[in-house]
Parts: sequence; structure tokens; C-alpha cells
Amino acid sequence: MSRAVTAERNTERVKIPFDVDAYTTRSRTGPCFVCALVAGEPGAEHHIVLEDDEFIGFLARWPTLLGYCLVAPKRHVEDWVDALAEDEFLRMQTMIRRLASALKATVPTERVYSMSLGSRQGNAHLHWHVATLPPGVPYERQQYHALMSENGVLDVDEAGQRALAAEIRERLKSA
Repeated sequence: MSRAVTAERNTERVKIPFDVDAYTTRSRTGPCFVCALVAGEPGAEHHIVLEDDEFIGFLARWPTLLGYCLVAPKRHVEDWVDALAEDEFLRMQTMIRRLASALKATVPTERVYSMSLGSRQGNAHLHWHVATLPPGVPYERQQYHALMSENGVLDVDEAGQRALAAEIRERLKSA
């Protein structure tokens, strides 16, 4: 990794406005984004960082933090408590933990956030968010504030995301 990329990753990046209303409409009325990704549908592509027979992990399309990833079962599941067997849930959490370790090795990290969001009203396919908070973010801009697209998303480019995904995949080999 170049020194310029490392320096860029060590600073809080500029965020750009995000059209939350359009995103909400698409989340509530559009096709399942995870099922579309797994099926390879055009327009549903994401930068995949990990994948096995059961689960898939990929960079968020509109990240609020560098390296922000999502991990989901490949089959359409809407509830982890009732729809995943305990061993399946534990395998998914193991994958999430491995990804968190790889992210920490890839981008400067003060804390790793991990949570399941979405609802049956929008983004119903079960997915876990895994996001790294960079060091030095003021407390009032951490936690939910750092994760909310209402506060803007990172201005990431395709080449940068592709390179980041490749680096995360490489780190996963040793995680």
C-alpha cells in the first residue's frame, strides 16, 4: 500500500450528502439487494470481500466509514433469532469476527462496530453491518452518528473500493 493511501486512511474523510429519501423508497419497494447480488443481477454488484456456500460479505455501496461492510446469509432470511439455526448463526458470527480482524489490519481502527439492521418493512434480508471507526473521531461524531447516512457518505471511487476489497480479501487469508 502506498504512503499516500495510508495517509488518506489515517485522516477523517470528507462526506458528501446522500439522498436518504430515494434510498428509503428503493429499500422499501425495490428487489431484495442481497438476493439480487447473490443472483448476479446487473446493477446489484458490490465489491465482495468474503464468500462461502452460506454467506457473503461485501463493501457497502454508500459507506459512512472506510471499509464499511455487510455480511449476509445467501439464502433469503429475515430474522436471525427464528430463521437461523444456532450453528448457522455461530458460523455467520465467526465470519463477521474474521472480517472485523481483517478490517482492523487494513484501515486504522479505534473500534469495530457490528450490528444487524433492517426490518421487514425495508432491507428485509438479514444482514450484519461491520464498520471501523477511525482513531481521532470526536465522541459526538462516533457511534450512531458515524453510521448514519443522513450525516453524509464517503466520496469513494470505484478503483479505490476495488483496491480496498482486494486488500481486505488478502488480509482475510491470514485472519
